[in-house]
Amino acid sequence: MRNNLLTKREYEVFSLLVMNKSTKEIAKQFGISDKTVRNHISNVIQKLGVNDRAGAVIELLRLKVISLSE
Repeated sequence: MRNNLLTKREYEVFSLLVMNKSTKEIAKQFGISDKTVRNHISNVIQKLGVNDRAGAVIELLRLKVISLSE
């Protein structure tokens, strides 16, 4: 499930984070730099008003934007 809270790429990044992919693995999969992946993560953290990526994952799960079964 996805809503308008995240951009498509932010959604893709967090969908992979919940599958225990590293920043480096995500960057390689999308052909982008590690820094770009970290920027996507930072943008989501800021949008959600949480302190870190774990908090963002928890909030996105709570909001049903991402799921553990993707």
